[in-house]
Amino acid sequence: MSDDPRVLILGLDGATFTVLEPFMRSGLMPNLAKLTQGGVRADLRSTMPPLTPPAWTTLMTGKRPGHHGVFDFFQKEAPGSEYYRLSTSNDIKTPTIWSLASDYDKKVISLNFPVMFPAPQVNGSVVPGGWMPWRQLRLGCYPPGLFDRLKELPSFDPKELSLDMELEAKAIDGCPDDEYEEWIELHARREARWIEILTYLMTSEEPADLVAVMFDGTDKLQHLCWRFIDPASRPAEPTEWEQRMIDLCEGYYSKLDAMLGDIIELCGPNTTTVVASDHGFGPTWDMFYVNTWLEREGFLVWADESSATADDSAPRVGFDAMTRHITELDWSKTVAYAATPSSQGINVVEKLPGTDEPMTAERRAEIQAEIIARLEQVENPFTGSKMVTDIVTRDEAFSGPHELIAPDVSFMPADGAAISILRSDDVVRRRELANGNHRFEGIFICNGPDTRSGVIIDQVSITQIAALVLYSLGVPIPTDLDGDVPAEVFPPGHLDQVPPQFVEPVATVATNGSDIDLDADEEDMVVARLRALGYVE
Repeated sequence: MSDDPRVLILGLDGATFTVLEPFMRSGLMPNLAKLTQGGVRADLRSTMPPLTPPAWTTLMTGKRPGHHGVFDFFQKEAPGSEYYRLSTSNDIKTPTIWSLASDYDKKVISLNFPVMFPAPQVNGSVVPGGWMPWRQLRLGCYPPGLFDRLKELPSFDPKELSLDMELEAKAIDGCPDDEYEEWIELHARREARWIEILTYLMTSEEPADLVAVMFDGTDKLQHLCWRFIDPASRPAEPTEWEQRMIDLCEGYYSKLDAMLGDIIELCGPNTTTVVASDHGFGPTWDMFYVNTWLEREGFLVWADESSATADDSAPRVGFDAMTRHITELDWSKTVAYAATPSSQGINVVEKLPGTDEPMTAERRAEIQAEIIARLEQVENPFTGSKMVTDIVTRDEAFSGPHELIAPDVSFMPADGAAISILRSDDVVRRRELANGNHRFEGIFICNGPDTRSGVIIDQVSITQIAALVLYSLGVPIPTDLDGDVPAEVFPPGHLDQVPPQFVEPVATVATNGSDIDLDADEEDMVVARLRALGYVE
């Protein structure tokens, strides 16, 4: 084993100390507890919105969305366009920790991170994850030939690595009770697949300096099974079936912890281990129908059924199944609309309604201000409290060279309420049972030969992870990152004794080749997966 520094990134999608802390205390997750007790821990502040693609991309680049270019699962094709397509690695307009480490001859392994296809050409191996149809996995792997080598592994199953939509598409509001068990166990099996691939790459090929694997079962289970996972949300007197689900969910976290222990042991003692999530999680009962609210406030007008299907002048968008709401709007009268619930944003139209005149900057600013003022007044009818918090303009949230791709107004629903873009008779609806949904506060744990031990520090920004990783690898840090090395991770004076090295930023970033084209069935698979988790409608 090399004496050179190694960095291990363990990504736990959507992980929160709300869940992990009780599991560590109870002994369910001893490896994570040991890692935490011997290192540094903090809440990790996510991006706006706290969403998988922009947040993980921020972690990988050290930059906010306005500087790296990824805002949602789906991207506008260009500023001002109503065409949408799936976000890909070509939307990342800045170097990543994978490319920066590769530039300094560090070997890289990156497994299951989103927005990684087409796979970047790194000094090492990439198997992309998230939102990629399994039939595309061969094209998604790097280097060429890696997929064929992985096929020889005993349990290799591309359907489970990229997820089989028949198993994944379990709608949040209607998964039959008898399907929960298989759905939970699927994610435990899937995490084991990634461990098998990582072990193969680390033992049969040259060991990597930067080793990173992301486990996304945490996010998937928390969306659907929050009331079984969070100890504070469990039923006081669970039924036999509910207890079975509690046991299965705890079993998933126990198996995950064992896998984390195996990876840590595999990477060896001279390793700085970073455990991070892209965002946090918490319970939610409410659904905010943002386009219905825009209609009530006079910003949006729905088309009637005939004009919705016959109006050829309506803006067209990709992934029609996901964006059918746009063809249902009367574009001669609509001023603002929400294109996707996952973006947590509202777009102002590009032309003055009913004309060909462009929307002026002054009028756009007025509309933004009107929307924000009215959003601040929305009350949750079930609680009497504010429905929306953290309301920001595009300039405030996404200032940077790519901000024009972002929504004009972004917001965070209070108490983690879900967002729908569909037409509804009510602006807010309430579920009978709690689901899980995203929060800003994720997790951060760092344990290494130079870190402090047994310390809880103030909140760390997700923008700081890239600088920390590069510093721990001994790789120069570009001067244009939005985050710096979190000094609190190390003993006082450590950064003075071993100062970070810096380098001027790269002026341009090469794309990873042509985007992978998805056929209609594959597009439907991606949309079905997003719909299952509440990200589409």
